Amino acid sequence: MPEKFETSQWVPYPVEMVFAFFANPANLPHLMPAWQQPRIESSRIQAPPARPVSADPALRFQSPAAGAGSEMLFSFRPFPGLPLRLKWLAHITEFVWFSHFTDEQVVGPFAAWQHRHQITPETRETQSGTCITDKVEYTLPMGPLGSLANALFVRSQMHQTFAYRQRRLEQILPVVARQAARRS
Repeated sequence: MPEKFETSQWVPYPVEMVFAFFANPANLPHLMPAWQQPRIESSRIQAPPARPVSADPALRFQSPAAGAGSEMLFSFRPFPGLPLRLKWLAHITEFVWFSHFTDEQVVGPFAAWQHRHQITPETRETQSGTCITDKVEYTLPMGPLGSLANALFVRSQMHQTFAYRQRRLEQILPVVARQAARRS
């Protein structure tokens, strides 16, 4: 039976900027802890449908985006201090501009993995921003042993990984916003 994990974060930046950041696979290593030494080993990027054009020049992001059909091979260290590297081949199965995209693991440490990145505009206390919701459905290999591993450390590691990612976004997105402001 698949496990489910969900987390959300609100950021005070426009949905166009946040979506463009997440849709560019080159940004993924910046959201992972340095000790994991994440690398993009190879990629086959399929262009998404035509990008909607914003009336505001500051929201016309031209960064690459991995549309449905794209595949990226990542490698990373799963545990601090160990030289072991895991490979993860991800396939983008769904892509809707400024709404969501979904990646699925083709090869990697899980028996199954599906991650929906949902990006929605949201106003909080009169401030416009974006809500980033990650919905993950996963299955570990080895049946009951995988379930035990999930209870003992995998679920906790997922919480830590996404909490780290949220902290990194708070550091990275202001830089992206300043760069966008210079373009306008």
